[in-house]
Amino acid sequence: MGVRGLQGFVRSSCPHICMVVNFKELAEHHQSRHPGGTPTIVVDAMCCLRYWYTPDSWICGGQWREYFSSLREFVKTFTAVGIKLVFFFDGMVEQSKRDEWVKRRLKNNREIAKIFHYIKSHREQPGRNMFFIPSGLAIFTQFALKALGQETLCSLQEADYEVASYGLQNNCLGILGEDTDYLIYDTCPYFSISELSLDSLDTIMLCREKLCQSLGLSLSDLPLLACLLGNDIIPEGMFESFRYKCLSSYTSVKENFDKKGNIILAVADHISKVLRLHQGEKKLEEMLPLGPNKALFYKGVASYLLPGQKSPWFFQKPKGVVTLDKQVLSMSSDPKSKQEVPVCTHPESKQEVPMCTDPESKQEVLLYTHPESKEVPLYADPESKQEVPMCTDPEPKQEVPLGTHPESRQEVLLCTHPESKQKLPVGTDPEFNLEAPLCTNPEIKQEDLVNMGPEVKQQITVVSDPEILKVARAHHVHAESYLVYNVMSSGEVECSNSLEDAMDQALPSQAFVYRPVRQRVYSLLLGDGQGGASTCPTVKEWFVYSGNPLRQPDLVRPLQMSIPGGTPSLKLLWLSQEAGLQAQRLDTLLACFDLSSSREELQVVESPFQALCCLLIYLFVQVDTLCLEDLHAFIAQALCLEGKTTMELADLQLDHVDPRAVQLGTLLVRGLTTLVLVNSACGFPWKTSDFMPWNLFDGKLFHQKYLLSEKGHTAEALVEQHRSWLTRFHALKSVVCKACMKENRPIVSRRHWRSHHSGRRGRQGSSAHRMSSGYSRSGQGQHWRDQGPGSRQYDPEQWRRY
Repeated sequence: MGVRGLQGFVRSSCPHICMVVNFKELAEHHQSRHPGGTPTIVVDAMCCLRYWYTPDSWICGGQWREYFSSLREFVKTFTAVGIKLVFFFDGMVEQSKRDEWVKRRLKNNREIAKIFHYIKSHREQPGRNMFFIPSGLAIFTQFALKALGQETLCSLQEADYEVASYGLQNNCLGILGEDTDYLIYDTCPYFSISELSLDSLDTIMLCREKLCQSLGLSLSDLPLLACLLGNDIIPEGMFESFRYKCLSSYTSVKENFDKKGNIILAVADHISKVLRLHQGEKKLEEMLPLGPNKALFYKGVASYLLPGQKSPWFFQKPKGVVTLDKQVLSMSSDPKSKQEVPVCTHPESKQEVPMCTDPESKQEVLLYTHPESKEVPLYADPESKQEVPMCTDPEPKQEVPLGTHPESRQEVLLCTHPESKQKLPVGTDPEFNLEAPLCTNPEIKQEDLVNMGPEVKQQITVVSDPEILKVARAHHVHAESYLVYNVMSSGEVECSNSLEDAMDQALPSQAFVYRPVRQRVYSLLLGDGQGGASTCPTVKEWFVYSGNPLRQPDLVRPLQMSIPGGTPSLKLLWLSQEAGLQAQRLDTLLACFDLSSSREELQVVESPFQALCCLLIYLFVQVDTLCLEDLHAFIAQALCLEGKTTMELADLQLDHVDPRAVQLGTLLVRGLTTLVLVNSACGFPWKTSDFMPWNLFDGKLFHQKYLLSEKGHTAEALVEQHRSWLTRFHALKSVVCKACMKENRPIVSRRHWRSHHSGRRGRQGSSAHRMSSGYSRSGQGQHWRDQGPGSRQYDPEQWRRY
C-alpha cells in the first residue's frame, strides 16, 4: 500500500521524520485553539484491522465476541479524552488500482496455502508471523462500530482519497492509519496505527514537512515523487530505468542508506535540481520518459490533489483540459491564448469546474463534474472529424445513444452541451449522471488514453431510477449495506481471499456456494420486478477462489426468483410503509436462498437463530458433502455461545486444529456476509444484529464442538449438559433436517456418508469429477461441483467468461 519504498526509507533512513506524540495532549491543544470544537481523528479502518484484531486465535473463523470487546475498548479510550473518531472503509476498488488489487489477492493465496500446509503438518495454529485476518472482518467491523455508536462511512472511491479530503475539509486533528500515501497528500497530520499504545495514547506522527526538508522538495512536489517511485496506480516498473539513471548521476550517495533509500534521494534530487530548473518552459512529458503512459501518469499525480488544490507541475493556462476522476487538470500551455477560463459550479457539488475553450475551434466545451461521478478522459482529435461527446448541464435536453455493451445491453449515453437542445431519457436525475465527459486536447493522443486501461471505458449506470439509486447510495455511504450499491451503480463486485484450502477435494469455495444467492439478488436489484432475469445485464464478479487467475472478472448472469405474485419492485421493498410489507420482504429474502418452501419451519424459530437456520438449510442443501456431525457442531456452538463470557471464550483450549473445520468456519462466516447482502437488498426484513457473528458464531468454540462431534459425542455433551440448550438443540436440528428433506437432501452421519459418497470427493471444477449431485435442485442455479475453473469458458449456457 502507498508509495514503493517510502515506508522503509522513513523508518530506517530518516527517523527524525517520525515524532512521538500523545493524543490526549494533542486534543487539549486543539481544544484550546478551537474552543467549542471537538477534536476529531479520521480513521482509515482498512489499515487498522490487523491492529484491532487482538484475539490469540484467528485460524478458526474469528473470535468475534473477543474482537467486539477490543473494538469497544479502542473507542472507549479515545472517547475518554474527548476525541471523536470517524471511520472510513473502502467501498469499491477503482479500475486504475485493479491490477494492484489482483496482485495482492494472488499473493494472499500463496500465504493461505502455506497456512494450510502448516496446519496439516503441525495440527496447530501458525504463529502470528503467518497471521491472516479472518474472513469478513472488514464487513463486520463496520457494523460493530455502528453498534458502538460510531460514525462509520463507506467510500465511493478509493478510501484514502476520501479520508484525506475529510481530514482537510473538517480541520481534523489528524489521520490514523498505515499508508504512506498519507505522507503525500497535503492534508492534516498523519499518525501511525501500528505504533499506537492504547494504554498511554502515544503514537508516531509522520511529518511530511520534515520529509520535504530531508528531500529538498516542497509539499506540492510530493505527488510527482510518489508517481516516479511507483504507487497503487503507477506500476513500479514504469520508471525503473529512469530511477536508476537518476541514481547513476546522483553525486551524494550515502553509504549508510540502503539502495532504495538512495534511489528516493536521487529521484528527489532530480526533481529539485533538473525538473524544476525547466519548470514553466517545458511540458512535464518532455522532461520525463512517459512514453505511452502519459495519461496514466497524469492520473496518478492528480489522484493526490484534494478538492481545491492545484499542482505547479500542471500548467495553468490550458489549451485543453483532461478530467481525471474528480480532478480537472490543464496539461499544456499556450502563450497566445489569453482567454479566461470560465467556471461551471454544480449546485450540490460546491466544486468549481473549469470550462475548456479551444482557441482554434472557438467552441466552448462545458466540463460538468459531479462529485460522485468518476469522470474518465477520452479524446478525439479536432481534425479527425470524430464525434466528441461533451458534458451536460444539470438539465440536458436530449438522449443520444453512444454505444451498447454486448453483454449488458445497456446504452451508454452521450452528454451534450445545453445549446444542442438534446435530452437525456425521461426520469433521469442529473445527480446520477455517470457519463464520461470528454474534452479535446491536441497535445494528447488517442493511444495515450487508451493505454490507461479499463478506466477509459465510459461509465454505465446499471440502474437508471434516481430515487432507488439515491437510497442505495445512502445505505452504502453509511455502511448499512454490502455490495448493493456496487451492483446497481457499476455492475461490478469483488470479494477478497478466504481461509480456504486449495487442496481440499470435498469442500467448495464460498464463491461458488453462495453464487446462486447472489444471482437472485442481482435479478432483484437489476430487474426491479420487470422483465425477469433474462433482461438483466450480467454482473462482473472478482471473487477469489482456487484456480482463478483473476485476469478478468467472471460474468455472472442473474437468476430468476420464484415468488408467489411475482418479484416485488425495489420501490415497494425499500420505500413503501404498507401494512404487511415486512412479510413480503421476508418472502423475498427466502426466495433469494430458494427456501420459500421452508417458511413455515423458520417462522417458529426465535431470533437470532432464524437467520442461522436459514443459512444452515441453504448450506446443507447446496453442499452435499456436509454431514450430521457438522450440523451438530454448528448448532451446539451457537447455543453455547449465549452462555459464554468473553473471558471464557478467550480461555478455551483446543486439542488440535483440523483443516476441514477451519474451512467450515470460513464457509459459515461468508454465509453471514451473504445474509448482509440479501437482507439489505430485500429492505431489511431481519434486524442486522440477528446475523452478526458475535451473536451467532465463535470460531474456537465451533472448532471445539466440531472435534467433539467428530469423536461421536452425544448432543448432551455438545451442549454441556444444559437442559434448556438441549431442548433447543433438538428443535433447531429438526427444523434444518425437515427443510432439507423437503428438498430431497437427507442429512446423514459421517459413517453413513463415507460409504454413501464413496468416490465422490472429486477435485472441484475438475472435468473428470464434474457430476451433478443427487441432492441439488434444477431451480437452484449451477451446483458448486460444476462451477470450478473449468467452467470459465465461453459457453452461453454456463458461467460466462469476460
